[in-house]
Amino acid sequence: MLAIAFTACSDNNIEGEWVEPVPGMENLMQGINLAKGGKAASINMATLQYEKWEKKGNKLILSGKSIGNHTTGSFTDTLVIEKLTENELTLKRGNLTIKYRKQ
Repeated sequence: MLAIAFTACSDNNIEGEWVEPVPGMENLMQGINLAKGGKAASINMATLQYEKWEKKGNKLILSGKSIGNHTTGSFTDTLVIEKLTENELTLKRGNLTIKYRKQ
Protein backbone atom coordinates (compact mmCIF):
# COMPACT_ATOMS: atom_id res chain seq x y z
CA MET A 1 0.00 0.00 0.00
CA LEU A 2 2.86 2.41 0.81
CA ALA A 3 4.43 1.80 -2.62
CA ILE A 4 1.18 2.73 -4.35
CA ALA A 5 0.91 5.98 -2.35
CA PHE A 6 4.54 6.88 -3.12
CA THR A 7 4.09 6.27 -6.84
CA ALA A 8 1.00 8.48 -6.95
CA CYS A 9 2.85 11.33 -5.18
CA SER A 10 5.92 11.13 -7.44
CA ASP A 11 3.86 11.14 -10.66
CA ASN A 12 2.96 14.83 -10.61
CA ASN A 13 0.89 16.17 -13.46
CA ILE A 14 2.85 18.55 -15.67
CA GLU A 15 -0.29 20.09 -17.17
CA GLY A 16 -1.09 23.66 -16.14
CA GLU A 17 0.12 27.23 -16.35
CA TRP A 18 3.79 27.55 -15.38
CA VAL A 19 5.32 31.02 -14.92
CA GLU A 20 8.57 32.78 -13.96
CA PRO A 21 9.43 36.46 -13.52
CA VAL A 22 10.41 38.28 -16.73
CA PRO A 23 14.19 38.90 -16.48
CA GLY A 24 14.76 42.55 -15.59
CA MET A 25 11.04 43.12 -14.94
CA GLU A 26 10.37 40.88 -11.95
CA ASN A 27 6.88 42.33 -11.39
CA LEU A 28 5.75 40.73 -14.70
CA MET A 29 5.38 37.00 -15.30
CA GLN A 30 5.98 34.88 -18.40
CA GLY A 31 5.77 31.20 -19.11
CA ILE A 32 3.90 28.38 -20.73
CA ASN A 33 0.48 26.78 -20.54
CA LEU A 34 0.70 23.00 -20.96
CA ALA A 35 -2.89 22.03 -21.75
CA LYS A 36 -4.53 18.62 -22.12
CA GLY A 37 -4.02 16.81 -25.37
CA GLY A 38 -0.51 18.14 -25.90
CA LYS A 39 -1.56 21.70 -26.71
CA ALA A 40 0.67 24.51 -25.50
CA ALA A 41 0.44 28.30 -25.37
CA SER A 42 2.85 31.06 -24.38
CA ILE A 43 2.10 33.33 -21.44
CA ASN A 44 3.26 36.95 -22.03
CA MET A 45 5.81 36.01 -24.73
CA ALA A 46 4.79 37.57 -28.04
CA THR A 47 7.87 36.45 -29.99
CA LEU A 48 7.80 32.82 -28.82
CA GLN A 49 4.51 31.07 -29.55
CA TYR A 50 4.29 27.57 -28.13
CA GLU A 51 1.85 25.26 -29.91
CA LYS A 52 2.52 21.68 -28.76
CA TRP A 53 4.17 19.78 -25.94
CA GLU A 54 5.06 16.16 -25.21
CA LYS A 55 6.58 14.51 -22.15
CA LYS A 56 8.90 11.55 -22.78
CA GLY A 57 10.40 10.18 -19.58
CA ASN A 58 12.29 13.07 -17.95
CA LYS A 59 12.20 15.21 -21.10
CA LEU A 60 9.73 17.92 -22.14
CA ILE A 61 9.54 18.56 -25.87
CA LEU A 62 8.07 21.94 -26.82
CA SER A 63 7.35 23.13 -30.35
CA GLY A 64 5.92 26.24 -31.91
CA LYS A 65 6.87 29.37 -33.80
CA SER A 66 9.53 31.98 -33.12
CA ILE A 67 8.65 35.42 -34.45
CA GLY A 68 11.51 37.81 -35.19
CA ASN A 69 12.21 40.81 -37.38
CA HIS A 70 9.83 40.16 -40.28
CA THR A 71 10.49 36.39 -40.08
CA THR A 72 8.71 33.44 -38.51
CA GLY A 73 10.35 30.07 -38.00
CA SER A 74 9.27 26.79 -36.47
CA PHE A 75 11.21 25.38 -33.52
CA THR A 76 11.35 22.31 -31.30
CA ASP A 77 13.08 22.45 -27.91
CA THR A 78 13.93 19.43 -25.78
CA LEU A 79 14.40 20.24 -22.10
CA VAL A 80 15.28 17.98 -19.18
CA ILE A 81 12.76 17.99 -16.34
CA GLU A 82 14.98 18.39 -13.28
CA LYS A 83 12.16 18.91 -10.78
CA LEU A 84 8.41 18.47 -10.95
CA THR A 85 6.19 18.91 -7.92
CA GLU A 86 2.62 20.09 -7.56
CA ASN A 87 3.80 23.73 -7.61
CA GLU A 88 7.33 23.73 -9.08
CA LEU A 89 8.80 22.84 -12.47
CA THR A 90 12.52 23.16 -13.19
CA LEU A 91 13.68 22.68 -16.77
CA LYS A 92 17.25 22.55 -18.06
CA ARG A 93 18.82 22.81 -21.51
CA GLY A 94 22.60 23.03 -21.54
CA ASN A 95 23.60 25.83 -19.13
CA LEU A 96 20.07 27.30 -19.09
CA THR A 97 17.89 26.49 -16.07
CA ILE A 98 14.29 27.74 -15.88
CA LYS A 99 12.42 27.58 -12.57
CA TYR A 100 8.65 27.84 -12.97
CA ARG A 101 5.89 28.09 -10.37
CA LYS A 102 2.38 26.86 -11.05
CA GLN A 103 -0.06 29.73 -11.50
